[in-house]
Amino acid sequence: MSFLPIEDHGVIGDLHTAALVGTDGTIDWLCLPAFDSPSVFCSILDDALGGHFRLAPTNPARSQQLYLPDSNVLLTRFLSPAGVAEVLDFMPIREGEGDRPRLVRNVRVVRGRLSFEMECRPAFDYARASHSVFIGEAGAVLEGPEASLGLHSEVQLQRGPKGAVRAGFSLGVGEGATFVLAGLDGEAGEGVEEARGGRSFEELLNRTLGYWRRWISGCTYDGRWREIVWRSALALKLMVYDPTGALVAAPTMGLPEWVGGPRNWDYRYTWLRDAAFTLYALISVGFDDEAKAFMGWLKDRCQADIDGLLQPLYGIDGRSKIEETELSHLSGYRGSRPVRLGNAAYTQVQLDLYGAVLDAAYLYNKRGAPLDYDLWQNLRKILDWLSENWRREDEGIWEVRGGGGQFVSSKLMCWVALERAGRISRQRGLPGGEGRWTVERDRIYQEIMQKGWNPERRSFTQTYGGNALDASLLLMPLVKFVGPTDPRWLATLERIEEELVYDTLVNRYDVEDAAPDGLTGAEGSFSMCSFWLVECLTQAGRLDEARLALEKMFSYANHLGLYAEEVGPSGEALGNFPQAFTHLALISAAVHLDRALG
Repeated sequence: MSFLPIEDHGVIGDLHTAALVGTDGTIDWLCLPAFDSPSVFCSILDDALGGHFRLAPTNPARSQQLYLPDSNVLLTRFLSPAGVAEVLDFMPIREGEGDRPRLVRNVRVVRGRLSFEMECRPAFDYARASHSVFIGEAGAVLEGPEASLGLHSEVQLQRGPKGAVRAGFSLGVGEGATFVLAGLDGEAGEGVEEARGGRSFEELLNRTLGYWRRWISGCTYDGRWREIVWRSALALKLMVYDPTGALVAAPTMGLPEWVGGPRNWDYRYTWLRDAAFTLYALISVGFDDEAKAFMGWLKDRCQADIDGLLQPLYGIDGRSKIEETELSHLSGYRGSRPVRLGNAAYTQVQLDLYGAVLDAAYLYNKRGAPLDYDLWQNLRKILDWLSENWRREDEGIWEVRGGGGQFVSSKLMCWVALERAGRISRQRGLPGGEGRWTVERDRIYQEIMQKGWNPERRSFTQTYGGNALDASLLLMPLVKFVGPTDPRWLATLERIEEELVYDTLVNRYDVEDAAPDGLTGAEGSFSMCSFWLVECLTQAGRLDEARLALEKMFSYANHLGLYAEEVGPSGEALGNFPQAFTHLALISAAVHLDRALG
């Protein structure tokens, strides 16, 4: 085993969890039964210890990957002088509360005759737990201390080294073999027939294809970039945790923002900051049900017994504690350590999230369903807290770990929260803070204009009184704080283009000049910021430049149209993959530009 590049992967899932499938036929990331459960395969974080599920020809071959049309069923094709083979990978959608998570792998030969090797070697609990192997006529059970896997196949299985189950077999034209892996809840006695669930491969495939094709047929976007927008929508749907409607930031953890660096975070949780972007992107392309489900999750967070202070992130099940630890036994992707489990940012104060929450509430009230009285009462409590506390230092949109600061983007989003609250109150006739929200809104506006503007730099800056630029300033016209052709904004946009933009790639800030983020090392450009730039160019009327920038950004997607968080110096994918915020920003940019082009 060796590390495949991050971008050499596709993703499959069942709306509870997701797996990464490499172009070499290896599944090297999977957590069961949920996104934030302990991993059973994590060789993308340690190619020796991490565990994997490999299915590929033994003949030398090159490979290609594609999704079957309008679905999240992944096909990996192997081409060699001896013949052509195809592996189909998917996870059937769970149909009931007791339905097991299943991963289905089917290989068939299209031309010639090929020999294959299958190796399933789990490494339970992030490669911290050992397991036992039991092999019977119908397959194998791999029993860990807290969970077990059943592997069903008609192919004869054998015990391999390091707790692996292996098989070697040969197939000719038209012949195939299927492997079904399922979670067994630690009960080895259930037998591997439970893995297959009594259904044939064809039935499982047709049910899964039918689900995805019915779902994507509800997309209302039919513009210039339909294919990549639809793929982004399908990728986002894979990151929805169906039981609660929460959207994970990414289905992976520990993938580095710079190879060999320490910026390796666990993103398998739900950030309140994503709220407005999620609501807008989903509603704008017709997915009202997903928007409603996510708003339900968000309402539960706002209606919890709190004093107005919200956490930046929560578990997909709504839990509030997400302790961060380091998995020191894992080598990390290409030596990028530490590998972090959990995310300590949940303890931070991030004032910008209030703007995201209120903007989401405004969008939902406008385009979804009217806000109910009980939710509004909780939002009033949150707004009253914000009116008292918006002057505080915070860790900001980028969750710095070098101490708090007076970040302009945080004050900007505090303004958004109070401005949107006023709109909701007027539109619905709801109690509106007795005028205080408006007073504080106007104070924030004046303060940003006075302290956030650097007359010598002729630009808004990252922090009050600072000199550094920050790509989060691109949100200023997008949230309607300034007009898209306001002279101060156009001057800021010019500075950003000069100092943070490389062709169409946008760095979030200069790590050497910006406010200390408490970390060492470099990072790639942030793809969501690149899509924010496209929207700013669109709003400024620079449509030809916006279109070129958007279509150039499309070229940085991987072969399947998927994006990680960042783009590295050689065009490689960096950070957790695929990244929800990037795909949300892509959809928003494409919808706005398509509308502007007419």
